[in-house]
Amino acid sequence: MNTANNPLLDFSDLPRFDLIQPEHVKPAITQLLADGRALISRLTDDATPATWADFSGALSEGLEGFGRAWGVVGHLHSVNDIPVWREAYNEMLPEVSRFYSELGQNLKLFDKYRALKKSDEYSRLTTEQQKIVDNEIRDFRLGGAELPEDQKPRFQAIMEELSQLAAKFSENLLDATNAFAEIVTDEALLAGLPDDVKQAARLNAEKAGIEGWKFTLHAPSYGPVMQYAENRALRARMYRAYATRAAEFNDGASKPAWDNTPIMNRILELREEDAKMLGFANFAEVSLYPKMADTPAQVLTFLRDMAAKAKPFAERDMAELLAFAREELGIADFQPWDAAYVSEKLMQARYAFSEQEVKQYFTEPKVVAGLFKVIESLFGVQVKPDNAPVWSEDARFYRIETPAGDLVGQFYMDLYARETKRGGAWMDEARSRKRTTAGIQTPIAYLNCNFARPVGNKPATFTHDEVITLFHEAGHGLHHLLTRGEELGVSGIHGVEWDAVELPSQFMENYCWEWEVLQGMTSHVDTGAALPRTLYDKMLAAKNFQSGMMTVRQLEFSIFDMRLHCEFDPKGQSTVMDLIQEVRREVAVLMPPEWHRFPNSFSHIFGGGYAAGYYSYKWAEVLSADAYAAFEEAGNPFDATVGQRYLDEILSRGGSRPALDNFKAFRGREPSPDALLRHSGMVAA
Repeated sequence: MNTANNPLLDFSDLPRFDLIQPEHVKPAITQLLADGRALISRLTDDATPATWADFSGALSEGLEGFGRAWGVVGHLHSVNDIPVWREAYNEMLPEVSRFYSELGQNLKLFDKYRALKKSDEYSRLTTEQQKIVDNEIRDFRLGGAELPEDQKPRFQAIMEELSQLAAKFSENLLDATNAFAEIVTDEALLAGLPDDVKQAARLNAEKAGIEGWKFTLHAPSYGPVMQYAENRALRARMYRAYATRAAEFNDGASKPAWDNTPIMNRILELREEDAKMLGFANFAEVSLYPKMADTPAQVLTFLRDMAAKAKPFAERDMAELLAFAREELGIADFQPWDAAYVSEKLMQARYAFSEQEVKQYFTEPKVVAGLFKVIESLFGVQVKPDNAPVWSEDARFYRIETPAGDLVGQFYMDLYARETKRGGAWMDEARSRKRTTAGIQTPIAYLNCNFARPVGNKPATFTHDEVITLFHEAGHGLHHLLTRGEELGVSGIHGVEWDAVELPSQFMENYCWEWEVLQGMTSHVDTGAALPRTLYDKMLAAKNFQSGMMTVRQLEFSIFDMRLHCEFDPKGQSTVMDLIQEVRREVAVLMPPEWHRFPNSFSHIFGGGYAAGYYSYKWAEVLSADAYAAFEEAGNPFDATVGQRYLDEILSRGGSRPALDNFKAFRGREPSPDALLRHSGMVAA
């Protein structure tokens, strides 16, 4: 393999983002797919013994390069979605999907794993190795390996089509998001908007070569308009454009070519077909098979129990909002596009502060340094700047070391929103930890956010919610980076049940509320002063402001997702919109207008991996709140003994043992929802 000519094939160290170009994708991935197929042919040969060294370990080792190279391509498609990269990614996506589908259906591989499981050697394997063999057998069943030969081509075709549809769903959403712009030429219409938001909109307009202020549907632009703009008509237009992204309307903001409705229906049809072929009643059962939760009924019971506890608090929140809108702001006909604006005004009135006021204290250098200090204090490591080729001048690179200076892992951080970058925030892996003949291969992660970049000569400032987002993604990163796993299949986030993956990320969010942490990670953008105690006390008092409303909103999405995948008939008379309306009648307190097309932008379940799995956020919230309660019980958020036990029993374990066993080893008992309800202020007086 000639690594000199194709940087995607250079696995000697860090990805060569300074050299990798779209034209490298096809030859590299084609080469790696050919190598992968040759490897599988050799390993499934009767002459190859079904042992760990000759078969399972060799397979994992042999396919690692392919996983890393395609991971880089997927990453660049996410952070630099320009036409040439999109084309390069989409050209190879069917080939990659086909390969994984072939892999999942390869009966000879399946037989080899089953033979290894039955052999005398299995009992001598490490716990990690046994877990990998068990997971592989399970995944082969889910990948269609036990299907009759005549059904396998159809199953493979389903997998390929689903991959393409998921990519298309996300692309339609990004294109529809990018297509809309609200141009304002009269500054009077911008009353209420913070100066930095107006400044960013002015810069957007200048870049586009137009007069005035340009607002978009990207979060750093859209969010502040909904929250602060006094002009109702402006909020209504932005809300409508945002709510109808990638929908069937042709109103200037979107176009039917980007309509995700047929894609959603097709995805649901294919998932149902996939489930039936595998012998499951519905796709929700397929989704739950490798997760902590057992059945769709169990998940729906969990969600509805939470909803029953949260809804009275949500109804109280809503009543307060309507009363304030009517009595204090003169809004008698309250509409959904008023919700964020009225909420902000109510919060200011009740707690005498605004998010904008708080934002001035969270300057980027201090926040990043504060995050690193939390990591260092909790886990006895050091975080230092490092050097590596990057894909954008926005991206930075860091290393984590032991106190003795040994490398633990490295990570990239790309914090700012760009038009070519997909929305939201996420962590992904660039390389996983494993033991090699030369020693330990250290892990590498990507942390991606979509915050507003600095304006002028001042540092970027983050809302407290954005700070929480950064800590959340860092929690995922730590799960990947602080692993002690020595086998790829269970190292870091690999092999961890999906509904437990959010535990480490949500756990880290708790530190964004600790006074000693906030003291050290705030510095006013103009004065340099730390966050005053009086403002912190107000933030703390406001912490659970509208937590009832926010909880039922998340439960609405979770119940909708689960019912969509265990009850909904995509070929029946009812539509996806009918179902979400039904769910809303059950749990929601703020009803959107009839033309709202939330499902069309629900990329978690149609463009990401959360199908019949969105509940896992709430499920993991129970786990993370309960885990943090161990530090509260110790009387110190940085208690060294509890911190070490958390690292030993949860973070470092990766997927080497069941998540429930990890939790019980840390907590000494089953998880309880009490801490979450208490943290959310939803404990009846």
